[in-house]
Amino acid sequence: MEIRLEEVDRLRYQVVERAQQEAELARRRYLRVDPDNRLVADQLEADWNAKLRELRSAQEQYQQQKQNARVSLHAAQREKILALAADFSGVWNNPNLPHRERKRMAHLLLEDVTLRKERMVVVEVRFKGGALRTLELPLPLPFCVLSRTRPEVVEAIDTLLDSHDYREIVDILNARGLRSGDGRAFNVSIVGSICVKSGLKTRRQRLREKGLLTLKEIARKIGVKALRIIQWRQEGRVIGYRSNYRNEYLYIEPTSEQITVLKRATIDARKAIAADTR
Repeated sequence: MEIRLEEVDRLRYQVVERAQQEAELARRRYLRVDPDNRLVADQLEADWNAKLRELRSAQEQYQQQKQNARVSLHAAQREKILALAADFSGVWNNPNLPHRERKRMAHLLLEDVTLRKERMVVVEVRFKGGALRTLELPLPLPFCVLSRTRPEVVEAIDTLLDSHDYREIVDILNARGLRSGDGRAFNVSIVGSICVKSGLKTRRQRLREKGLLTLKEIARKIGVKALRIIQWRQEGRVIGYRSNYRNEYLYIEPTSEQITVLKRATIDARKAIAADTR
């Protein structure tokens, strides 16, 4: 800060020097004029006096600005500024410190930084005072590793697959504020990809292990067409769960009593249709 004050002081004094040069030039012009040419002499004398007033004003302004600058850096402030050096980490990690100030701090402290990629990243830091410090940092992980989904997210998906389909899982994960490995909001495609890459059992596999039947299997068991099963699912007569993101369902195997009821309903529906056609 003292160096900066000195630089500013030199710039301000240049204004005074220019005013001195202009006043001196005006004086020389006045002294060289012919005394008999009173009109020109009066004009040059007026110009000289004006330059002298500008010089006096520049000197007074310079002295005032110099005094104010020195007053602003009084002893208490000086001690406070110097104390910052003893608490560099506290200043650097202050959340209120703008990044541009950190860049300025680094520029004031560091002469240069050299990086070498070996089995690790070797960092040679040379400070303004000449000190040299060498650091060894681990090699950065490749993007494929950095973009991996966090283990807790994979675990959440694994748990949710037991009782939710993919679209429901997407809504739950996004509602929890979770994100994929590359920072995106979840969709069905991302959840499916994570299941494949993480080796998770699919929703379909889990339902099949619980004994649920495919559309063809339940239709064959009851003895009706597949479209009838879909209609009954929509009406709530049979229970089906979405098994994937392609809108395919697996069905709970009905009991023999339920099958008898469903078959009777089918027969009654056929009789009603036949009666209507008559």
